[in-house]
Amino acid sequence: MLKQVRRIVTTDDADGKSGILFDGAAQHTITVLTELWQTPAGRHDHVTDEDMALRSQGIEPPPGGTIFRFFQIAPESQPAHLSREERQKAAHEWFAAMGSAHLQPDTSRHETMHRSPTTDYIVLLSGHITLVLDKEERDLKPFDVVIQRGTNHAWVNRGTEDALLMSVLVDARPEG
Repeated sequence: MLKQVRRIVTTDDADGKSGILFDGAAQHTITVLTELWQTPAGRHDHVTDEDMALRSQGIEPPPGGTIFRFFQIAPESQPAHLSREERQKAAHEWFAAMGSAHLQPDTSRHETMHRSPTTDYIVLLSGHITLVLDKEERDLKPFDVVIQRGTNHAWVNRGTEDALLMSVLVDARPEG
């Protein structure tokens, strides 16, 4: 079960006085992603009453935009009876459920390897996680930060409890 995340979004009223637009548990989830906010390209709209988190459809932010989210990774369990092909298939289905199967160009190192055209700022909040890259790995502890610059990677939880991470993804696709 995903951890509930309280989200407070501010707004200005017609007189320019600040107040609260939303205060409560973030409601939009996509598999392990809890969407908190999204911004499209261009100037940010601070007037809309729309819950911008509801626009998210998957891992990537909109072209020229950003996405702010929590994501939760359960401990990895690879029962001996599952073949590599079965794990690959399950991972592909998981990414497809996030609208992101196209982000898996090379899963030879780990079945959840993926690459998105984004710059990601990631903070491990709780638990333990391993960042798996094509050539190496790094174990993270709470409050470690990763600046993910569009490289092929996977998040692998070899611990015993869920890992909770916070991330901001910034679109880094070339213009045109």
